[in-house]
Amino acid sequence: MIARLFRWGLPLLATARLAAQAAAPEVLLRLDDVGLNHAVNVAVERVAATGMPFSVSVLFAAPRYEEAVAILKRHPQITVGVHLAVNSEWRDYRWGPVLGPAAVPSLVDADGWFPASVDAFLASRFDLGEIEREIDAQVRRAIGTGLRITYVDTHMGTLNSTPALRATVERVARKHRLAVSRTFGESYFTLWGVPVDSKKQSLLARLAVAKRDTVNLIVVHAAELLPEMTTLFDLNAPAQNASGAGVAAHRKSELDAMLSAELAQLVRSGAIRLITYRHLVERRR
Repeated sequence: MIARLFRWGLPLLATARLAAQAAAPEVLLRLDDVGLNHAVNVAVERVAATGMPFSVSVLFAAPRYEEAVAILKRHPQITVGVHLAVNSEWRDYRWGPVLGPAAVPSLVDADGWFPASVDAFLASRFDLGEIEREIDAQVRRAIGTGLRITYVDTHMGTLNSTPALRATVERVARKHRLAVSRTFGESYFTLWGVPVDSKKQSLLARLAVAKRDTVNLIVVHAAELLPEMTTLFDLNAPAQNASGAGVAAHRKSELDAMLSAELAQLVRSGAIRLITYRHLVERRR
């Protein structure tokens, strides 16, 4: 009898553990604004070093996207998406279209940059054809890096603001056989607006009540507390600029939450099951 228990005990325990993990809520961590600057890219590399599977949305129109590409090529467990941008929201740190302002003049301000806010963009006389050509160029730039691109989503949600804009995003995604974030029935939560001192607790509280009948999407904006980050000033969000080191403190707090021992234990114990958009795409197919 004892020999039989030893013989079958380990497989039975392993089966029970797998069953528990299968029943655990699925959590999809999506790190946004990758490629924004070096501080954001370093944060992504630190999270990648944990070995956790997660997704990143890369600003291929932003100044440091090439550094982000080099980092992501070293970490194939990360699923990569294109953070489609028609806004540039930082004071004294702006960017414009991949195609150049002359090719898409309705999408830029007098200085050739994308508008700073969603409202400013929607109030402009943007041309849908120019939007489609520009976001298609952003996707083509992403694919041209050699990274495996799985999905698209929208920076600041601007391109989800009207049915016509959403249809344009979906058309470009279909053209390149890419998924669109938040079309898999995901429940949505972001740490962006959570106070600096409460981000880890808010993340853990959310995970404690994570749904088991859908994917729990958690959007994170992480960065290292480097000098270039402390100089950033969000033209749209006074609350992000007000606390301590401002937006840098917010993003460093979100990085700390991603690197916390508590999150690592939840993953290690099987209390949550991390997935990525690559898993969702493969499941749908």
